[in-house]
Amino acid sequence: WPPPSTGTLSLWSPRETRRKAADVRLQTVRLMAQTHRPRPDNSAPEELLSESNWGVPWPHRLAWATAGATVFLLFVGGLVTSLRVGLAVPDWPTTFGYNMFLFPWSGMVGGVFYEHSHRLIASAVGLLTVFLAASLWLWERRRWVRWLGAAALLLVVFQGVIGGLRVVLLEVAFAILHACFAQAFFALAVSLALFTSDRWPARSRWMSREEAVPLRTLCVSAALVIYVQGILGALVRHIGTMLMPHLFVAGMMVVLVSWLGERVWRHRVDHPELWRPAALLCGLVLAQILLGSSSYLGKFWTWLPVPVVVVLTTFHMVSGALAFATAVVLTVRCYRLPAPADFVGALGSVLAPAPGASQRTAS
Repeated sequence: WPPPSTGTLSLWSPRETRRKAADVRLQTVRLMAQTHRPRPDNSAPEELLSESNWGVPWPHRLAWATAGATVFLLFVGGLVTSLRVGLAVPDWPTTFGYNMFLFPWSGMVGGVFYEHSHRLIASAVGLLTVFLAASLWLWERRRWVRWLGAAALLLVVFQGVIGGLRVVLLEVAFAILHACFAQAFFALAVSLALFTSDRWPARSRWMSREEAVPLRTLCVSAALVIYVQGILGALVRHIGTMLMPHLFVAGMMVVLVSWLGERVWRHRVDHPELWRPAALLCGLVLAQILLGSSSYLGKFWTWLPVPVVVVLTTFHMVSGALAFATAVVLTVRCYRLPAPADFVGALGSVLAPAPGASQRTAS
């Protein structure tokens, strides 16, 4: 290939030309299979690692540490909201006139314990984010990952300012914004942990465009619905309204996640990197529905202790944040899927004869 020719006519017959074109397609598929075949441990080869962070583990470790600390911060923040002690400390950035980090432990009683602990944990998350952003700019070669680290740093600073304005200006709108951006920051931290892992540079097996595009759309829709449900949940928790829209969006979330799990189940053998987060997402949504129902009914069950209702409500909020981060990871992995069938189809269209040309001339 290409066929020998004399002048403008080929020496191969049309049948032989079609056979040679099929051989080219087959060789192309085999070459792409060798190029995109996943490694046994699903990790990236050394040449791909050298293009990301030179194999330095600190960005990945710091990303996971930031994500883990953020989960704990979300839980403590949920306790602050559930116990209605967000204004137990009336000043900011000081604590009753003390430096935040020098406030005596003897004063950590009642609601002050929860609110001041929330501030200290938030400071630790901010410090981890600074280290994460610095490590990305030092060792990460991909520019877009470095800028994501800078975005995480700006977002955590913005979160701290919003939380402080909630105390200073006594506006509940800042508390709602604080809750919404907290979930966004957590999803960004988990995404950075994924992008800096050894397995991220390696691509998985193929998926055709006919299957990949609907799956990507479904993942994006599920992630958006989960985030909107979190926003409505923040409105319910802080001002006590939007309960019915919250329940309606929760129903949409259950339908979308169930549909997504069914679609990913078909590819569980070839794409375990999709099936694992999809199964986790289904479990988190189920837990969120059970926790939400229990926390709501607990308001009418007088036999259920108040601390139990507070813990159920807090875990309901945390499971929603975990579900949103898992949906983001699943969406990113779906967009990572290669689609070699499209390339082979494009090659076939190039090798096909032009419209109106005779078979003998086209060959």
